[in-house]
Amino acid sequence: MKARIPKHREFIIEIAEDYEKADECWAKLQEILDEYKKQGKSVYTKTFIEDNEDKVKALQEIYEFTYTIEER
Repeated sequence: MKARIPKHREFIIEIAEDYEKADECWAKLQEILDEYKKQGKSVYTKTFIEDNEDKVKALQEIYEFTYTIEER
């Protein structure tokens, strides 16, 4: 069986394992995804990065993580 997954871009987020607020940070990032899904959109939406990068950057100012954007 074959499945074709559309090409898309992804946030690749790295948080140090020993970072004390890692769970809190992941929860906030998950809230961004949940809010986006409530709009009827998914990570495969062509504008996913543009729609959410400002929110991710705002969290980056609060929590210690890095991210890159990769095309899959």
